[in-house]
Amino acid sequence: MNALLQVESLVQHFSVRGRRGAVVHAVDDVSFEVREGETLGLVGESGCGKTTLGRSLIRLTTPTSGRLQFAGTDITHLSERRLRPLRRDLQMVFQDPFASLNPRRRIEDIVGDPLLVHGERDAGVRQRRVAEMLERVGLPAGIAHRFPRGLSGGQRQRVGIARALVMQPRLVVADEPVSGLDVSVQAQVVNLLADLQTELGLTYVVISHDLAVIRHISDRIGVMYLGRLVELCDADALYAAPMHPYTEALLSAVPIPDPRRSAEREQIVLAGDVPSPIDPPSGCRFRTRCRYATELCVHVDPPLVEAEPGRLVACHYPRSVDLTLLSATIAERFGTGEASAG
Repeated sequence: MNALLQVESLVQHFSVRGRRGAVVHAVDDVSFEVREGETLGLVGESGCGKTTLGRSLIRLTTPTSGRLQFAGTDITHLSERRLRPLRRDLQMVFQDPFASLNPRRRIEDIVGDPLLVHGERDAGVRQRRVAEMLERVGLPAGIAHRFPRGLSGGQRQRVGIARALVMQPRLVVADEPVSGLDVSVQAQVVNLLADLQTELGLTYVVISHDLAVIRHISDRIGVMYLGRLVELCDADALYAAPMHPYTEALLSAVPIPDPRRSAEREQIVLAGDVPSPIDPPSGCRFRTRCRYATELCVHVDPPLVEAEPGRLVACHYPRSVDLTLLSATIAERFGTGEASAG
């Protein structure tokens, strides 16, 4: 598959009010690609930078540095005027359906606003497009005249999806699309997203802390920790044999609906709290909570390299990998000094 979005060394820092020179390292040196027609999942603990990265991908925030290339066009520093024609292809489903919908506007106006912004002045055409989109996401046409306060959480999330898809975008970033919903409603929304992807040829970046949801919907999964991408590979490979110690710990906490298997599996409890993104640790950012950390991890930041074909990992001591092969890969890409350190 061709790459629809290419992300190179993306950095997103925010100044801290009242603290001169202090910055929040929300996203630090993240590189990957999103292939056309796939679903890329992003997982990690709260505060790891997933949402900030998602907003940066579609230029809701301007990156501090790095490069974003969408469909062959560098959009990193495009002005709002030049970026506007591309907005129809870059849309987002926001995390909280209770906060992302204007409570004073009717559903038909909320879903129809993107059409108006992009030049559709005919009210009749907008009304028809809104009705078609609401039907596609499983909502009755009569809901168009209601206000968000009269809808359930699942209905509001469907409205958010309808708003994102009404312009027929190519890339949709879905930030925690099922968090806060009942389990039965979660399944409905996840299945809806999958059906719409097949029907409309969409490409998704799905952000979630729920590893079960991410596994069900994703083709590939990226794991983030403290602003960094620490592992990226096919979903099946990640769940079968995680390589990064952080991924290993995350997966060990996923409930297994079999008491015998659950009792046999080791549950890894991470020590301490996530360090402050204002002052991240030296070397490997995960080292303060990693049971495999050594002196090397204190001083040398492991690069994100291809440990196996199609599998990227940022760790000096990845699980289930030939360290000799990994060392050679680092040497080839980053120089012999870092290879000998790793």
